[in-house]
Amino acid sequence: MKTIFMLGLVLPCIALAQQPSKVTPQQFVNLQEGDIVHKGFRRAHAKGICISGEFLSNGSLTKYTHAKVFEKGSTPFIGRFSIAGSNPSAPDLKAPVRSMALSFATSATQQWRVAMNTPPVMAVSDPHTFYQQIIAIKAGPEAIQKFFKDHPESQDFLNWKSSYQPSGSFAAETYNSINAFYLINEQDEKQAVRWHMRPTLTATPEGLKGEDALQQELQQRLAKEDIVFDWVYTLATEADNENDPARAWPNSRQQITAGQLVIRDWQFQLKGECHSINYDPLVLPEGIEPTADPILRARSGAYAESYRRRAREVLNGALEANSNE
Repeated sequence: MKTIFMLGLVLPCIALAQQPSKVTPQQFVNLQEGDIVHKGFRRAHAKGICISGEFLSNGSLTKYTHAKVFEKGSTPFIGRFSIAGSNPSAPDLKAPVRSMALSFATSATQQWRVAMNTPPVMAVSDPHTFYQQIIAIKAGPEAIQKFFKDHPESQDFLNWKSSYQPSGSFAAETYNSINAFYLINEQDEKQAVRWHMRPTLTATPEGLKGEDALQQELQQRLAKEDIVFDWVYTLATEADNENDPARAWPNSRQQITAGQLVIRDWQFQLKGECHSINYDPLVLPEGIEPTADPILRARSGAYAESYRRRAREVLNGALEANSNE
């Protein structure tokens, strides 16, 4: 079955009788499930591994936001590396998209969930066009070529796709917010930003081979050393449209390194805390707000629907036989 990788989602190309004017979270998740439902697992990025560590903030973003995680100091996190797809047993190295998710809890009421992917932008700007692209892929190569020709907003995504070379390690990838958010400071001033996690590895690892190559490489690496990423923020100007996830911002925009993410440990996902966390990108702390980006809203709804389904399945014992996943 052909697939398309966007939004950090893997959607089977299912022909639809009609194109809905408004795509619902239920429709997105139905597409993600396809013909085979892996009960108890995420409908997208089903295969993953839990990670934990701390974010070491250097305080450089306090001018732009009063979010506590950016005060100078350390904040622990529970996170997850994953590959695209709805199959929890998929081969690691065949997945074209890799992801990093993080969960911070700075108080009993303040939480932040971060969901990042290797693509820096989306191919389209709204959920309805997302559906149109799926239909074009189902129709074949000529249809998808025509789709991209008719949708020039896809060019930044296609430029990335043509140059991207997957590495042999989760630790060597760059992970992007894709969507933009607002940083809010004490004066209630608003700054639109995107961010990326930039690896600090000086050489690209060759990695391992096999179905679980990325997970095994991560385990071996963490047995010897911490994994470190620089957390880099790009500040938008008035010339940038923060509500369009398909448009890349120029490299000339100001960038600020907020600190370093240090990964110290890992766990199998069904034995770790990350499996029960819904990494909804709209779970935000004070000092960070969402933009009006419609794809961002669609991501949040799809994450919530996926979580609801798998939580019900877990309650009914779906994962009792999968102790080593």
